[in-house]
Amino acid sequence: MLYDIQTSSPIPIYRQIVEQVQRLIASGQLQPNDDLPSVRAVALHFAINPMTVSKAYSMLETAGSIVRKRGVGMAVAYQQNVSSTEDKLELLRPSLEAAAQVAAQLGIPTAEAQALFLACLQDTKQKEKGESYE
Repeated sequence: MLYDIQTSSPIPIYRQIVEQVQRLIASGQLQPNDDLPSVRAVALHFAINPMTVSKAYSMLETAGSIVRKRGVGMAVAYQQNVSSTEDKLELLRPSLEAAAQVAAQLGIPTAEAQALFLACLQDTKQKEKGESYE
């Protein structure tokens, strides 16, 4: 599945979908006219309410990130400007701010938090080498 939904996360599921689609578009993993998984497929795969997925897709459509294709579903909209590194970093910032807050609340020293972040980056890259997007 294209998405990695964490039902135990404090981040609402619809927001997880929105942010993941935005990141996939910004990174070039989703290209213009690429079809998104249907509302029904996402809801069934993650055992979530279809209205949650629909809400996320509606927000993405309103933002101009995706378009509705009659009789087919949703697809990535044509984006004139390729996301710059600065744009990508701004998409990353909220997640890092949340992680920094958790680290501070737990009293984890900065160097240890940074080391863990680097380890997580390496783990993710290793997982990506063995997986492909559907």
